[in-house]
Amino acid sequence: MPNTLILCLRLLVASILLATTSIPALADTIRLATTTSTENSGLLRALLPPFELQTGYTVHVIAVGTGKALRMAKDGNVDVIMVHAPKAERAFVDAGHGVNRRDLMYNDFIIVGPANDPAHIDGVADVAAALSRVATAGSLFVSRGDDSGTHQKELELWVAADVKPGAPWYREVGQGMGRTLQIASELEAYTLADRGTWLAMRDTLSLQVLIERDTRLFNPYGIIAVNPARYADVNYAGAMALIAWVTSVDGQAIIRDFEIDGQPLFKPLAVTAEATVGID
Repeated sequence: MPNTLILCLRLLVASILLATTSIPALADTIRLATTTSTENSGLLRALLPPFELQTGYTVHVIAVGTGKALRMAKDGNVDVIMVHAPKAERAFVDAGHGVNRRDLMYNDFIIVGPANDPAHIDGVADVAAALSRVATAGSLFVSRGDDSGTHQKELELWVAADVKPGAPWYREVGQGMGRTLQIASELEAYTLADRGTWLAMRDTLSLQVLIERDTRLFNPYGIIAVNPARYADVNYAGAMALIAWVTSVDGQAIIRDFEIDGQPLFKPLAVTAEATVGID
């Protein structure tokens, strides 16, 4: 048999083998676009391995801002999203891009800043009043500036404060939560952060919590499957399996029990706290 024909046959066999062996791997992979806050906090390292062990799925985590996660889902490039921007999530579902949105968990936002607190906001009960003080003092404020859920919340708070932030005291960095906190620490500036990422990183930062517990700082997370009727190639079965797991009693107990230095980072929303009692 001519060498060229043998080579062609070998390439054909290799192509068939590659195609047939790659199909199960793709079916067993779930592409999860989620926020940098869930990744930076370490929660996913506790929540996903038990799911993967029980189901055989592998979850490929893509940690980005909420805005980018929604755009990836709108393009059909992920199977499921875990984000924290309720208005944007509702618009995403209403437009037909996502299905089966479930409430997942919540924590809260905080304002952190330098210990010398140049704008004198420490302990101010109203977050809008505190931000107004920052603007009036011209104290440096670092914004994520990345269309994330945290950035969207920050912009809402500036509106509530009747302030249009801008140079020279306001700086948008276009970074995730962890890097934004690092930049604020380096510049001795104020910033808005989710409590989970703050707790995970606080020992490495020269910042302190100055504003917290205002009801406007509530930070709920949702999880949404990408609509298979619109995007035929998404792993809808895998997305639904993941949603079922993280909103189950067992999944919610992992969220409830996830702590740093004895402090819980998130509280479950899908089931009552009583339902997770006694679940290990």
